[in-house]
Amino acid sequence: MKNKIFETNNDWTGLILRLTIGIVLLPHGAQKMLGIFGGYGFKGTMGFFTETLHLPWIIGFLVIIIEFIGALSLIAGFASRIWSVLTIILFTGIIFTSHLDHGFFMNWFGNQKGEGYEYHLLVIGLSLATLLNGSGKYAIDESLSK
Repeated sequence: MKNKIFETNNDWTGLILRLTIGIVLLPHGAQKMLGIFGGYGFKGTMGFFTETLHLPWIIGFLVIIIEFIGALSLIAGFASRIWSVLTIILFTGIIFTSHLDHGFFMNWFGNQKGEGYEYHLLVIGLSLATLLNGSGKYAIDESLSK
C-alpha cells in the first residue's frame, strides 16, 4: 500500500504538475489559514464557513487544511497522490455547492453574479494527472518509496 501511495515516475511531468497545483493553491490556503493576501485567517474563515455558509465545522476545517497543508505538501512532493484525491473531492464539492449556477466561465468582466467553474476543472485535471503520475522529480515521495 505504501508503494502505491508514494511511488513516483521520477519525471519532470510530475514535478511540473504538483508545483503548478501547489503554487496556485497556496495563496488561497494562506488567505484562509494565515490571513495574508487579503484573507481573514483561520478564525475568520471558520466563522464564515460555519456561520454564513452553515457548513459543519469539520468541512470548513478540512477545506483550510487541504488548501494550505495540501499545497505545501504538493510543493514538497509529499504524499501527492493523497493530496490530489483530497483536492479533487474538495474542488468537485466547490463546483456543485458554489459555482455550478454561474456557468462555465470565470467572471472576468464582473457582469455575472458569481464565478464559473473553469478554474476548478483545471485544478481537478491537474490533480487527476498527479494522482496517476505521482510526484515526479525532487519529491519527498521518491525517498519514501524506496
